[in-house]
Amino acid sequence: MQAGNPAIDASPLIPSTDGAAEPSAPRAKPRPFSTALNPIKDADFGYVQARHLLWRAGFGGTPGQINTLVKWGPQKSVDHLLNFEKVAAEPVTADRFDKDIIRPYNDEERGEIARARRSGNEEAVTRLRASRQEAERLDRAQMRDVQHWWLKRMIETPRPLEERLTLFWHGHFATNYRSIENSYHMYVQNQLFRQHAAGNFGKLLYAIIRDPAMLAYLNNNQSRKGRPNENLARELMELFSLGVNNYSEGDIKEGARALTGYSFDDDTFEFQRNNHDGGVKVILGRRGTMDGDDFVTAILENPACPAFIARKLYRSFVLDLPTGRKELDGPAQSVVGQLASTLSGGRYEVRPVLRRLLLSEHFYHPRVMNEQIKSPAQLVVGAVRSLNTPARDLGTLSDAMGLMGQSIFFPPSVKGWDGGRSWINTATLFIRQNILCFLLTGKTPAGYDPLATQEPYDPSFLLEGLDVGSGGRLEPESVAERLLIFCLGKAETHNTQVLVKYMRGRKDAGTGVSRDTLVQVLLLITAMPEYQLC
Repeated sequence: MQAGNPAIDASPLIPSTDGAAEPSAPRAKPRPFSTALNPIKDADFGYVQARHLLWRAGFGGTPGQINTLVKWGPQKSVDHLLNFEKVAAEPVTADRFDKDIIRPYNDEERGEIARARRSGNEEAVTRLRASRQEAERLDRAQMRDVQHWWLKRMIETPRPLEERLTLFWHGHFATNYRSIENSYHMYVQNQLFRQHAAGNFGKLLYAIIRDPAMLAYLNNNQSRKGRPNENLARELMELFSLGVNNYSEGDIKEGARALTGYSFDDDTFEFQRNNHDGGVKVILGRRGTMDGDDFVTAILENPACPAFIARKLYRSFVLDLPTGRKELDGPAQSVVGQLASTLSGGRYEVRPVLRRLLLSEHFYHPRVMNEQIKSPAQLVVGAVRSLNTPARDLGTLSDAMGLMGQSIFFPPSVKGWDGGRSWINTATLFIRQNILCFLLTGKTPAGYDPLATQEPYDPSFLLEGLDVGSGGRLEPESVAERLLIFCLGKAETHNTQVLVKYMRGRKDAGTGVSRDTLVQVLLLITAMPEYQLC
């Protein structure tokens, strides 16, 4: 499958060093890590800044897309990415997947089971059990289809920030298919995150206590008056909104009472009034006959909530706090406080917070750019979108993401993925290199993809507009610099020299830079440690 071009129309390439220092230029003294969220000046928004924006607010972009953003400037670029509803995209419909693979037994089936058990008819019980097992097998197959659908959407979407935020909320409100075993509920939850991607966090929090996947995952469908289950109440405060030390065990117990009766019937939320505890409760300093909505309201009125969400957004889009470096953590925490004020003052609207952040000088500071470890999703989706390789095989890509530690719809726990340095170890680095090799060449550790010869990758578009040398051919130095700045955001002298030496040593060096040479150069670049960063 060849991925379609992402969101932004390509414009003619401008020199790839625009906004980036020449490799041989002396390093400028780093400016202080400012806590001000002043908007970046148009004159300071060059090629490397536009590249940074596309990687952090999406999954990277082609040289043409980067240059389009440079031409647009920061305001228009950020608004284009943030106001994604204005960009046409394939609609997500409720009937895309089968909602009835896993469904409750109907009255007739329940009666048949009861009669079979009363009469000791083991044959009937076995047949019904086998039917259920077959449904579970089909549902697991559909879950894999849903995985591939979302991966394909991330690759091809003209709204990269929408999918980036959908992935963010999936990690924040982490729900694992293995615990709920209903692929359609996972699909519906995924659309819930997309619907509220850059919208109002408060509305999303009210919605999540009605989401069948979340209710099943944290066992709230088993919560009854007199026997409240505390799982959802605890995680709602600890992991979803407030963070540790901002609530008490008493708040958990009272919150669990408020959430009794919050359940679902098949695919629909159901408030079971007979199972709800309507007594007086005290939660986070509020007192009354509180239900789930009252519980969420108490959370949103707590000043710890905007600070917690602002910090999660900052960690996802800027730096993985704490870094362990005082010169970074102090200013970063000050910025988080300003973003929390924006979130609180905007009544939990996320878009204004992201706009302020993505336009800020702070976001484009050298201490921020090329400092974030790519998640497996960013690595895989970003490689296809930026290098415009064939996606080749979605199953292979999905499996590789799982081996690298990020199987979508299967987060490791309710905490989601730890991210940051946890993405990198000796095993995952090996897989990271292999999956880039697969995308660039079709080669796998076991051989070649059968379709590799039918989907050859031609990276020559990456060099469009590059000046030729006196001999009428592209010079290895300019090729190396162009590709390094595009792939890594910088062209350091050592890496440039390594690539130039390789290109000059090729047998076909006298004829210029061939397609095969370009592919081999990209294999070298994507194997560099710096390629794991964005």
